[in-house]
Amino acid sequence: MRVTGGKSIYGASVGILMLDAKFPRIPGDMGNAETWPFPVLYRVVREASPDRVVRKRAEGLLDAFIRAARDLVADGVDGITTNCGFLSLFQQELADAVEVPVATSSLMQVNLVNQLLPKGRRAGILTISGSTLTEEHLSKANVPLDTPIGSTERGREFSRVVLSDEMEMDVEAARRDNVEAARDLQAGNPDLGAIVLECTNMMPYADDIRVTTGLPVFSIESFVTWFQGGLRPRRYPLNHL
Repeated sequence: MRVTGGKSIYGASVGILMLDAKFPRIPGDMGNAETWPFPVLYRVVREASPDRVVRKRAEGLLDAFIRAARDLVADGVDGITTNCGFLSLFQQELADAVEVPVATSSLMQVNLVNQLLPKGRRAGILTISGSTLTEEHLSKANVPLDTPIGSTERGREFSRVVLSDEMEMDVEAARRDNVEAARDLQAGNPDLGAIVLECTNMMPYADDIRVTTGLPVFSIESFVTWFQGGLRPRRYPLNHL
């Protein structure tokens, strides 16, 4: 058998651009490597704090994200994603900067989910910061601008800990914030047929949201798992056919 080289690292097809943060990343969080059933490569974008990216539109950080994406590609990844839904703002710029597919934001699923739902139903978004999720963020991800949006901002724990980059988090309080925000989103939108989680730190609570609302819940986990499936399709044994 002869093989060909060309990469520094093999076996990790997905590269994840990470915000520069220290808050707890529990199992299920995108930034916890144990979350993924396949290997991933991480690259932290220094000075890209949650506050700067979510509340301040990642101003001045595009070049840093491009450099980090190019480094991941040079190391051997076959596709790039990020750990913040608000980085939909950089989707086109990152896609143009590297020679691999780029999927910046969980928000990019909204249009697809809408196509899956019966007539009269539509997807809604649950975000960590409804006050700073703008029409531009939605447009860059091709999300319909009339999409219902709920937020954990009024909760006691989740948004505060993540956006302020606090070192401790009450997981049960964070869970309640997510479930209550999802319940409010559903109550205010009788036509809601599914929920798309904008924030990659909401993944640990996705099933709690599903149980509470009775609705399908899509997250960055569902998006990146689909993405990885295209980058590295499963190989099936054919010798017994």
